[in-house]
Amino acid sequence: MAADAKPVISGTGISQIGRRTGIAAIDLTEQAAAEAISEAGLTPADIDDVISLGDTPTAEAAARLGIARVTDRPVPFGPRGLLEPVAAACEAVTAGGARHVLVYRTVQMIGGTVDADSSTESKDAAKSGGRPGPMADSEIGHLLAAHAYSAANWLAMHCRKHMDLYGTTKEQLGWLAINARRNAARNPLAVYRDPITMDDYLSARPISSPFGLLDCDVPVDGSIALVISAPGHRGDTPHPAVTVEAYGGASGAGGWTRRLDYPAMAAVDAAADMWSRTTLTPADVQLAELYDGFSFLTLSWLEALGFCAPGEGGPFVEGGQRISLDGVLPLNTYGGQLSAGRMHGYWVLHEACRQLRGLAGPTALPRRPEVAVVSAGGGPIAGCVLLTC
Repeated sequence: MAADAKPVISGTGISQIGRRTGIAAIDLTEQAAAEAISEAGLTPADIDDVISLGDTPTAEAAARLGIARVTDRPVPFGPRGLLEPVAAACEAVTAGGARHVLVYRTVQMIGGTVDADSSTESKDAAKSGGRPGPMADSEIGHLLAAHAYSAANWLAMHCRKHMDLYGTTKEQLGWLAINARRNAARNPLAVYRDPITMDDYLSARPISSPFGLLDCDVPVDGSIALVISAPGHRGDTPHPAVTVEAYGGASGAGGWTRRLDYPAMAAVDAAADMWSRTTLTPADVQLAELYDGFSFLTLSWLEALGFCAPGEGGPFVEGGQRISLDGVLPLNTYGGQLSAGRMHGYWVLHEACRQLRGLAGPTALPRRPEVAVVSAGGGPIAGCVLLTC
């Protein structure tokens, strides 16, 4: 598909972000969505549909915003995982079923539809009778028998296997946390901005070996919204539109523990799917905003996306230079989920768009990028998006 025929992200919005703010989910959603619509150069009357993962009900959000046309349906986890609403919106505008679609993700630590103190996978488990994501009964039974109750445990096992196979070290993971905090210091919305040292990282409270507290993302309250528009809107936006060059996803194969290439995850399949839909390659990417629900997930995404070979993620990030703001692949420039806050794969999208459009403000790179990759998910559910401007 030619670039001028691909969907665009015409506007982005972000609410207040904080820990235990007490702000109602609908109010957070309204903040982010109203900003996204305005930034797209639109009014609520221009929006043809509203899609979310089932956070604030879409009909409630539409009513608050004054959007008349909305399909009141949450989009469930599909082959693109957390990014399924984005893919659904892109498909809607590409097929001509809509011209402008509002997509949002709203999370709350306490009292919301999404309890961000528990993992996305754990919430999915609660909704499906204890089976997190695409997981066989025999697999969950095996994990529970081993007292592995959450994604923190399951991904810690992936990480430990990676260490055993490739010599990956705890210190190499530490560079991801240090880089995230260094970038968060420039972001006024990030919840944790004080610098950390390698000693701070290594001495942090253990969570699930080899993960410590600073390997885990930070639960927050907040909302992020995007407007996905038909390509013809590109010339009508107040700011440069971002082209959705390609996206990919994968779900289910091998569950959490039974892939033949374990400790690889669905990220491998999602990345292959995305790269199959574009002529661009990893060498073209100038910015990476990658999921860091746990530090190891970012390492896994770097390998899956082809920025380094399997097993070479640790050396790739060691020392922090390659992933720094002036490195060959700036990573999680806003602070990531490890320091800025857990927005379940949507702050990475927001930041990538802001960087590509030249609107990143205090987190802006020294040189404005033209190609960025975004990823979300871990274990058996993964999605990724390639963006250009």
